[in-house]
Formats: sequence, structure tokens, C-alpha cells
Amino acid sequence: MGQRMLIQNGCVLTMDPSLGNFASADVLIEDGIIAQVGPNIEVGAECAVVDAKGMIVIPGFVDTHRHVWEAVIRNAGADWTLPTYLNHLYFGGLGGTLRPQDVYIGNLLGALEALDAGITTLLDWSMINSPEHADEMVRGLQEAGIRAVFAYGTPLLNAGDFWHRESTLKQSDDCVRLKKQYFSSDDQLLTLGLAIRGPEFSSWEATVHDIELARELGAVCSMHVGFGSWGSADRSIERMNNAGLLGPDLNLVHVNSISDEEYKMIADTGASVSVTPEVEMMMGHGYPLTGKLTKHGGRPTLGIDVVTSTGGDMFAQMKFMIQAERSRINETVLRRGEMPERLPLSARDVLEFATIDGAKALQLGGKVGSLSLGKQADVVLIRATDINLSPVNDPIGAVVLSAHTGNVDSVFVAGKAVKRNGRLLDIDLDRIRSLASSSRDYIFSQYGVPDGAWPL
Repeated sequence: MGQRMLIQNGCVLTMDPSLGNFASADVLIEDGIIAQVGPNIEVGAECAVVDAKGMIVIPGFVDTHRHVWEAVIRNAGADWTLPTYLNHLYFGGLGGTLRPQDVYIGNLLGALEALDAGITTLLDWSMINSPEHADEMVRGLQEAGIRAVFAYGTPLLNAGDFWHRESTLKQSDDCVRLKKQYFSSDDQLLTLGLAIRGPEFSSWEATVHDIELARELGAVCSMHVGFGSWGSADRSIERMNNAGLLGPDLNLVHVNSISDEEYKMIADTGASVSVTPEVEMMMGHGYPLTGKLTKHGGRPTLGIDVVTSTGGDMFAQMKFMIQAERSRINETVLRRGEMPERLPLSARDVLEFATIDGAKALQLGGKVGSLSLGKQADVVLIRATDINLSPVNDPIGAVVLSAHTGNVDSVFVAGKAVKRNGRLLDIDLDRIRSLASSSRDYIFSQYGVPDGAWPL
């Protein structure tokens, strides 16, 4: 008989409308797959039991946009604008100093940080200096045990040759090698994506080539587009739509400053959007697009983006997203001399953006994102007995607006426990800290300590 586990007596938020939510229920997992959800599931003695009484049970969070390796230079950019960030990492040479061992430990550290915070799936928007760097990035993700889309990008070494509007340089065909070597099966935790520059950071010809390459590989294709001072002028979404390029396999990042018509194009074609609200509001990408997309029936998703400038958890991003959108609408009401009668975005909406909608954006909606029967068991248990959550009167509101990473008790990926009782399992944290510190020291010794970073 295969492995069986029962998560018992938790408050279960399935994010599956056909199942609904339960004040108290069980989740039966067989061989890493959700087999049954409901109260009082009977199992035999051979079944392992996880006591979830006093816990809120949710699907794992899905982070649709994260530059994972940057964990080794975390919080170096607390006061950076977007141009400052780009000048340090892309054009100033910091990214060019990276050795394969630096991106390995960066990806391992960043992925473990995500798991610790209840993020079971992420898109790693990588920028790759060599095939050896790609191999080590993949190794870091594999070792962490996270579910991830490894989005293969262009180099940070001599990034200026790639990242400009006239660049005809195309995506490296090493991604084809990587697909065969690491991603030949869809039945695994890691899948391949492409991280392309898009029409605002490369030539149109390069953009079309890179999108077509992603589709040949069956890979999610992600790009930064439609934000900052150039987003409204370029009308890149309209251009891609007119060329028939928009579709559900395109993941558009930020998209803060486009026209209302272009938001409708995104929604109509099913392209996904990754909103990184905290970084966007801080660095100057523009105001988060949330309501502008939902107005047309689109479903935004959530990403952390860069831990150089924010924490690596989804709780903060959910709060930033919901309050930014509520504030935007409330201000329009207040300017009419009225008081808001209702809030425009619900906590449930935002929890869906952070789970099931994120999974769909990464083409993983059939596998994860909800506690649906037949899906892989990516599950998070949040301690509702902690002082900041008890007593729970609205479990969805508690998760979205009150919880933090310290409340994450247990995390399972495909039914395998990676965190229990508030601690990551089978991790040598002393080794990881030592490698990360050594990597940070090397990078700064080669580049110099960036403005604002403490010269440790």
C-alpha cells in the first residue's frame, strides 16, 4: 500500500468552489495526491496523522515572480529606486561578478526562505551568465525541494548588450539543452519557463523569436512590460495583441502604466499578470494594476520580486495589494465628498490571487493551487492559536490581513513535509548561512558595497 497521511481537524480553506470551506475537516493524502477532503474521514492504523486542530489549512502560496538568487544580497537596496537597482545589478556590473556557486547558494537560500513562509511554488525569473550557472541554479532549487518554474533568462554579465530596445540578441539555445537534461518530464517539481526581455527591452524581432521559442518548448514565457514612464508611450500590449502573440502561456510582469483598452486585451486573451505591489510602489514601477485588470474580468497574481528591497513572504504582498486597491477606490469616493460604503476588493479575491490564480498563471492549475481532489498535496498549516490570530472569526481575513510567516507551522510539497512545528526539516542552516555569507562577501569584494548596504 502507498503512503497515506491524514491532516485532521483543521479549519480547511480549499479554494475550490465545488468543495467549499470547512470549519473543521480532514484532508487525506495518498502518495502525495489529495484523495479526500471533509469531516471525519476514517483511516486505518497504517495512515500517518497530522493533528491540525487549532490550525488553518490552505493550499501553498504561489509566487509568480521572484529573482531567487538575490537572497544572498537581501535588503541591500532598502532605499533603491528602479533605476538604482538596474544600475547596480544589470548595468553596473554586480550581476557580472556572480560565480556558479553564488547562484547555487542564492537559489537554495531563496527557495528555503519561500518554503519557510508557506510559498510552495514560485517562478524563478533567472538571469544566466553561463550554462554552468544554469546548472547550479537548478541544483539549488532541487535541493530545497520547492515546486518551481525555472524561467531561463539572458546574462547579467554584460547585460547592457542584451537589455536595450535595439538589441537583436536572442535567447540562448542552452535552454533547449536544459529542457532535455532537467525538464524532460512534466511529472516533477521543476518545470521550464523562459524569462525574456520583451518589446521594451529588446528589438521586436528578438521578442517574437523568444516567444516562439518558448512555445516550441512548451514553456511559460515571462517578461517585464508596460510599467514606468515608458509603459503608456510604447503600447507594447496592443502591439503584441495585434500580432496575435498574447495568450495564456504569456506571463506579463508589473504592467502598471498601460491603457484601459490594453488591460481588456490581457483579460480577453487570458494572458497572466504578476503584480509585485510592494516593490512596484517603492521603486517607481507605478501603482499596482489590480482593479484595472479585475474590472475587465482578469485575475492578477502575486509575486515578491526582489528581496533586495522587501521580505520574501506572501503575507506582506497580500496586504499591500488589497490595501493599495482599496485606497485607490476610496480616494475617488472621498474626492466626491462622500464616504465609502463598501470595499472594492475582498480578502477571498486576494487569497485566490495568491494561490489558485497563481497556479493557473504558471500553467500548473491542474496540479496545485487548491485543495482539490486529484491535485498534488501542496499544503500549508497556519497556527490559529497564536496570539495575533486568536480567536479567529474570519479565517480568510485572518490569513490575508493578520497572519505572518511566524504563524506558518507546517508546509508540505506533493505530500512531503518540508516544515513541521515551525521548523524547516533536514536543513543544515549553519552551512547555508556560511555559504551565503561567503558568497555575499565575494560579490561585494568584486563590485564594492552598494550604496545603502552595510559594509560587513
